[in-house]
Amino acid sequence: MIKTVQEAIQFIESRQSFGSKPGLQRINVLLDELNHPEKDLSIVHIAGTNGKGSTVSFLSAMLQETGLTIGTFTSPYIEELNERIAINGQPISDDALTNVMQKIQPRVSSADADSELSEITEFELLTAAAFLYFKEEEVDMVVAEVGLGGLYDSTNVVSPLLTAITTIGMDHMEVLGDTIEKIAEQKAGIIKKGVPVVTGKITANALAVIDDTAQRQQAEVSHFADDYQMVYKGPDAKWGEQFDFYNEQGKISGLTTSLLGKHQTENAAVAIQLFYFVCQIQHLPFSEKDVKKGLLKAQWPARLEKISQNPLIVLDGAHNEHAMKRLVENMNDEFKDQHIYVLFSALERKNVEGMLKQLLEISNAEIYLTSFDYPGVLRLEKNYQAINEKRINVASLWQFGLANILDKISNDDMILVTGSLYFVAEVRKLIKDLIS
Repeated sequence: MIKTVQEAIQFIESRQSFGSKPGLQRINVLLDELNHPEKDLSIVHIAGTNGKGSTVSFLSAMLQETGLTIGTFTSPYIEELNERIAINGQPISDDALTNVMQKIQPRVSSADADSELSEITEFELLTAAAFLYFKEEEVDMVVAEVGLGGLYDSTNVVSPLLTAITTIGMDHMEVLGDTIEKIAEQKAGIIKKGVPVVTGKITANALAVIDDTAQRQQAEVSHFADDYQMVYKGPDAKWGEQFDFYNEQGKISGLTTSLLGKHQTENAAVAIQLFYFVCQIQHLPFSEKDVKKGLLKAQWPARLEKISQNPLIVLDGAHNEHAMKRLVENMNDEFKDQHIYVLFSALERKNVEGMLKQLLEISNAEIYLTSFDYPGVLRLEKNYQAINEKRINVASLWQFGLANILDKISNDDMILVTGSLYFVAEVRKLIKDLIS
């Protein structure tokens, strides 16, 4: 029997050995054992290759401005597992997590005894825990992020108020398929009969797949650049981005995001359109003030996050080619006058060579390719340095790479830590400990 939060987390992490196993049978059996808490929740369900976490953050912050209590389910975590399940931005407490897992653990043990339903995964366990916690806390609404894909993701047991698909890119191809159309089909699996869907900035061939699914499901689609628009106005003087927003309701001028990066204005636009629909469905007043305040209060760590000013250190978990392309664009737009030391690591199953080639497109970048303690991390012996021996250095441990950079850096330079979110989280923890 689980008695402490350490035991609760140990139990959750013990399910990692089952890996990622798409399918809804196991989660449905577990939720059935818990009397289906998800059926008592009002949920906005968000999928996408990139941008879904930021969109969750923007939307939940705007909804909180209306006075609602908002649960969020996101992944992965940056500092502690509790972050993945939060209410009004506050991670689930150790006591609450222990309490929830005490109720779930016997049900999992029961399922383990059934050979056809055994091997409930870590993500399935967390999905059930989130729904149970949100029901017990009687939140007004939940904004839930898809873990992987959509169609067979364990969050796809919900009957949502709204759905959204932020972006479609080539990632997790070993599970989702090797073409943009196959990946789009998986993401579009969250579209439910008669439930409106908001789409972000998505290429035409992927959007055609989404539109086809929506048509079959008789779901109204709200398209980026057609049904709602965003006009980018440039970086904010402090930190963030400025833009104007338009939809059938009219225009909202002078918006500023709390998050840096031009792409965050696109994520914010998706969130505003979702907020508009939520207000319609729930008969809430749609207030420009709530939109503006929410966008400024939203937080999403390790996404172009500044954690030190002197020296300037920025973290970004650009863990696939689609995200890396956006990051490179932002670096060239916003930091073109600075020499950028890049500390980079990733998982071997990603296109490491492709991401390194993109990083080399930052004209003033010097790259330190490194490793970290995580299963499946890139192998330095593959000689990725051969891509550009003058601009790519190799550090056997990231701590050595960071020390080397700090030795050389001047006041006009900056450090960019990027790649795997697991890597960025590890570096973030050390740097925060050093500067605190």
